[in-house]
Formats: sequence, structure tokens, C-alpha cells
Amino acid sequence: MQKKRIPLWIAGILILFMSLFAFGTQVFQAQAAPAVNNGLAITPPMGWNDWNRYGCGISDSLIRQQADAMVSSGMQAAGYQYINIDDCWASKSRTSNGSIVPDSSKFPNGMASLASYVHSKGLKLGLYTDAGTATCAGYPGMYGHEQQDANTFASWGIDYLKVDWCSSTGEDAQTEYTKIGNALRSSGRAILFSLCDWGQSNVWTWGPGVGNMWRTTGDITDTWSSMLSNFDSNASHASSAGPGGWNDPDMLEVGNGGMSTTQDQAHFSLWAISAAPLITGTDLTSMSSTTKSILTNTDVIAVDQDSLGVQGTKVSDSNGLQVWSKRLQGGSVAVVLLNRNSSSSNITVNWSSIGISGSASVRNLWTHSNVGSFNGSYTANVAGTGVVMLKISPSGSGGGTTPTPVPTSTPVSGGGSFNPSAHYKIVSVNSGKALDVVGGSTANGALVDQWTDSGANNQKWNIVAVGSYYKLISVNSGKALDVVGGSTANGALVDQWTDSGTNNQQWSIIAVGSNYKLISRNSGEALDVVGQSTANGAGVDQWPDSGTANQQWSIVQVL
Repeated sequence: MQKKRIPLWIAGILILFMSLFAFGTQVFQAQAAPAVNNGLAITPPMGWNDWNRYGCGISDSLIRQQADAMVSSGMQAAGYQYINIDDCWASKSRTSNGSIVPDSSKFPNGMASLASYVHSKGLKLGLYTDAGTATCAGYPGMYGHEQQDANTFASWGIDYLKVDWCSSTGEDAQTEYTKIGNALRSSGRAILFSLCDWGQSNVWTWGPGVGNMWRTTGDITDTWSSMLSNFDSNASHASSAGPGGWNDPDMLEVGNGGMSTTQDQAHFSLWAISAAPLITGTDLTSMSSTTKSILTNTDVIAVDQDSLGVQGTKVSDSNGLQVWSKRLQGGSVAVVLLNRNSSSSNITVNWSSIGISGSASVRNLWTHSNVGSFNGSYTANVAGTGVVMLKISPSGSGGGTTPTPVPTSTPVSGGGSFNPSAHYKIVSVNSGKALDVVGGSTANGALVDQWTDSGANNQKWNIVAVGSYYKLISVNSGKALDVVGGSTANGALVDQWTDSGTNNQQWSIIAVGSNYKLISRNSGEALDVVGQSTANGAGVDQWPDSGTANQQWSIVQVL
């Protein structure tokens, strides 16, 4: 919503963030399970929010109508699930016992009744509040009532909470948002946590350990320049995004009339290549067929929702003619050719710039057409202030992501010691691909996958002895290889997290011929490539030791 600081409420203040499933006592150093552990936002959230279209002009009947329309329009079938109420829903004052209550003139049936209705449609209900004493429009905030409000929201059946930052007077955002996160965790209900301090506190550096999404920008407006500004600001923090926690460049303005159809398509494409939450803000009951076709483009949505969870980055820029790419599960690459200028121009994507060699098939995601197979590059004419969005899939002889030559170093001999100052790559015997932190992220909770050996630091590890066990530390981030949430379950995923000394970050390294298996000290299970996949982007989990090649690794010193 519009983040106006209202002097009347500047006396209050704060903010509160969350350390989901914390394992320690200190907020900033403790090992906390990543946001993905609440089971929410494994892919970027999709839904609707009332603010961009209605502001404070909301009611129970309006929200029910939008929920109905989300289902009947095909939006739900396309993946949208959250119906989110922004500011102005609450009574201006709390009850005598401090409880927050809805405005009875706007929501005469109460929030629990509305949540029940939304849930009956197979959807989820979201709500808005502020970390300070008041919201941006002057309604009660959570400050001083964190646990009380969290319990109330949980009792109503709320599924998503957006927390603004309008009545702060200098509090530390990370500290305040963590308070709210802890309160939500203690409420007994899994509630998606959306942080909204507009990027003022470098939230992308700590948000991944606190919430499921975090605003990186100020408020968007329904103009081409505002949309691009938010997109550009958000793009600077790509390494922070991943499953369970996403950079948020604000809600979609598609269909609200300020941009042309060409620009609306560009807007939707840029949010998708950014792995951004897709929270639309138009009137679902009266949107045009053109708007609906943009918002329900399943080819584009699939890029946003890709399970690898990588945020796209800029590949090239020539006087406003840009190429953006996002690697996808299975080895394909999504590409946006963006023309920021007013007149049409040709834009070329070179395979070498996106990690592909040989020939590749090209699919246009707006025309839903397979364009053909091309060697080395593809060129398209792009309308002014528009995009062409593509899915490029390696194919044919010589296709695939470009391999990097394997260094001449030899694997450490079975049973040998590891130099804690050296760098090692850890390569799956089954696929020949390297153990890799997704997207080169340095964030807590970034998942680990396998990827073609690139020589990058996110594929290099220090191996440090801890008694008879080892911890594996990413050279890129300084964080430890970690079983998510300290789980002992089959299939628990592996991520990186601040070194905590806990057993879920310690591994036995056991020689198997000239290779190794890595066994979690905590669970006794083996480091495993999911499903014995040989594909780029296949996840890494723990699984009972089976002796199969997807649980065996070569360990090669590279420095």
C-alpha cells in the first residue's frame, strides 16, 4: 500500500520480524531454520490484493466477490490462491482488553466468517498490519500487541500477513520484525510472513532468515517508469531469493489502465523472470479478456514458479536493449528481451551468454509457439516499451550447458585427510555435476542442487574436521552445508546456513573406492541427489544409504 508516514502516529513505532523455527537463543547469530521450513512460499506466492484498485474502499462483500471471481475467471486454476486485505479493515480502536477487531460497518460478519468463506473456495485469506503502533492509514498496529494479535489472526484462520513499516521512529527493523515472526510462530498456525519496510533496512541481507517475502522497493504506481524503477531496484538482490523466501518488487499493476497492453505484458514478464510474488491488484470481477490472458499466461507463470527458485539477472544492455535470463529446473533457460526505448528494435540473445552451447530450441511464451531450433543465438524484433519472452532449451548434438574442464587435481585418496584451507569441488558420480548453492546465493536457507561444473565459488567448499566428522563450508558464502531444520526425515532437503556447530551440519566422509559417501551425523542418512537425476538443478536431500551412484561423490581439490 502507499507508505505515507503520518506524523500523528510517529509517537508509536516499530517493526517486528521473524526467525522461523529458530534453533538458538540469539536472534542474529542463532541457527534458525529457513523460511521454507514453514512449508510456505516454496515458489513465489500468487494472489490478489485490494490496495492498488480500492485503497480503503473495502468491505466484506467486495472481498467475497473477488474470491468468487478468482475461481470463475480461471485465476485459481492458473495458480493464484491468496485473497489479501490491505489497510483500513480494522476498527480505529482496540477493545478494552487490547484485542484488535474488524470495522463492523465494513466487515459485519467478522473475519473468521470471511476466512471460512474464502477457504470454502479453495483459497487463502491474507491480512495487513503494521509493526508500529499504527498502520499507514492510522489503524492499530501490532506494537506492544505482537503475540495477542498473532493469536487473534490465527484464530480467525488468516493464512498470510503483510506487515508494514509506517509508524516507526527509529527502531531496528530486523529486531522488530523478528518479534512479530516469533509471535506468528507461537500462534500455532502456519502464516505466510510478508515484510514491507520498502527496502530501507537492507532487508534482503536478513529477510531470508526471517520471512517468506520482503519488499525491496518503495510503492509501485501504474506507470512504465515506476514499474521499471522497482524492477531495477529489485534486480540488485537476486542472490537473496530462493525457495521459501523471495524479493518483492511490490504488487502488479496489470489491468489498472496506466500502462498499455504491451507494457502490461512486459510488467508481467519482468516479475516472472525475477521470481517475484505475483500479487495482482486489479478488479477481478470486471477485468478485460486481455488482462485475464496476461495474468493467466501459464507459460510465463511457469517461469516465475519454476522449482529451482532462481531469480533472473541481466545478461547484457546496449542503450536500453537488454537481455535478462533465469535458469530453470532441467537445464532450460528463460529469457526476456526487454526494449526500454519507444521504438521497436532487434535484440539478440547469444547462447554463450546464458551457458548454452550448440543448438537449442526456442519457444515464444507470449505467442505460445515453438519457433524452432537455432545455433549460437536468436534474434527477435521487440516492440518499443515491450518484451519478447522465450524459453530456450538445449537440444541436438553439442547441446547442453557449457561444461567447464575438470581441473587436473586428483581426488583425495580414500581415508585421507582434508586441508581446511584448501578449496574442494564435490561432484556426483551419477551425473558428473557439482554440488552447487542455487543461484550463487549467500543467503541463509539457499538450497543446494547439482549443476554443471563452472568453477564458481558457489561450487567450492572448505572441508573442516570437527573431531571425527567434517563440516563443509561454502567458499562463496562462508555458510555450512546443512540439513534443513535439523530434520532426520527421509527426503529432507539440504541448504546452506550459518555455521552453528549442530549435528545437522556435520558429516562423516567415508571412502567408497576412489569416491566418497557423506553421511549426516544427525540422521545417519546419505547426501543424495533427488530421484537419481542427472539433470541440472536437481535437488540434494538426505536419504537412507543405498550404495547407489547418486549418493557417491568425488572430492577434488581445486585450490
